[in-house]
Parts: sequence; C-alpha cells; structure tokens
Amino acid sequence: MATNDRVISAGKQRALETNRVIRNTYTLLSMTLAFSALMAGVAMVGNAPPLPWFLVLGGYFGLLFLTSALRNSAWGIASVFALTGFMGYTLGPILSFYLTAFDNGSQLVMTAFGGTAAIFLGLSGYALSSRKNFSFMGGFLFAGILVAFLAGLGALVFSLPGLMLAVSAMFILLMSGFILYQTSEMVHGGETNYVMATVGLYVAIYNIFTSLLHLLGVFGGDN
Repeated sequence: MATNDRVISAGKQRALETNRVIRNTYTLLSMTLAFSALMAGVAMVGNAPPLPWFLVLGGYFGLLFLTSALRNSAWGIASVFALTGFMGYTLGPILSFYLTAFDNGSQLVMTAFGGTAAIFLGLSGYALSSRKNFSFMGGFLFAGILVAFLAGLGALVFSLPGLMLAVSAMFILLMSGFILYQTSEMVHGGETNYVMATVGLYVAIYNIFTSLLHLLGVFGGDN
C-alpha cells in the first residue's frame, strides 16, 4: 500500500513539474517574442542596415552558447532576452526591405506572420493535446538542420538563389518537425529546462517566419 502511495505521489510530482515547465516556457516565449518584435521595430525606425551574415551567425551562436551555459541561473533568462533581442534586431532590416521593395510588402509580411502563427499554434496544440511522443524525430531533425544550415551557408557564399529557395522550404519542414519534437520533450519530461525549451521554440518560429517570407517574396511579391 505504501509503495502504491509513493508511486502515485511520484506521478503527481512529475505531472506538476511538467506543467510548470510548459507554463514557464510559453510565458517566457511570449515575452521574448514581444521583445524581439520591439527590437525589430527599433531597427526599422532607425533604418539599421543589414548585418553581415558572418556577424549574425557569430552573434547567434555566441549568445546561444552563453544561454546554454547560464540556463540554470537567473542570468540564463537575461541571456535569452539578449539572444532574442539580437535576432529581432537582425530581422528589422529584412522587414524594411520587404516593405519597401514590394508593392504588396505589408501583405507579404502579414501573410508570413499569420502562416507562422498557424503552424506554431497548430503543431503545439496537437503535441500537447495528443501527448504523442515525437522523441524518435530527434536524430533525423538534427541531421536535417545541419544539412540545411550548411546548404544555406553555401548558397550565401556562392550566391545560389535556387538553392536558397530549397533551403527555405527545408527549414519550414524541419522547424515544423522541431516544434512537435520540442513540445513532446516538455510533455514527456525529456526537456526540464524552460530556458532552453524557450530558445528552441523561438529559433523554430524565427526560421519558419523568415523562410515563409522568402518564399512569399519570390513567388508572390509585386515589384
């Protein structure tokens, strides 16, 4: 009888911990998305020029490493805001370009925003409600993201627009899968640190949005 009570108590404790991680993750994610949008607005108002791609990558990976190192301390939250603020700032010049280079630029941006929101809410809601375990996707997603990243880097260095289109489509699919994977990890206890869970979901949202915007600009943009 005592054993059963301990099992029930342990199960309740795990459920409480899971709910806490999920609640804290989505709270922090909402705050960082708002801060990222604010920094994008600052960059747009200030007519900030696009940063060189190597500086963007250096800032991203540097802040990502810092966040991972500080993930178990209060400074980890500050690092998350530094990372998402930096990425939001880099997004500002991109948005300015689409709004000025295309007659329907505002429509493209809003369509990309709506599509990203629909993808994220739909996939997150499915993973949370179905409680299916998508941990089996981890290895495939890691390999796919690495290949897509290297392909995108090659497309930038050698100016291959066709490859960039393929990379954008790949990132939409891979990051959609990552949303399922990351949410499943939170639900099933594979991810217990809400700071890193927030970063993972933010990066997925950022990549889906920019990739959608790229594809919409190529196939639906009016010069």
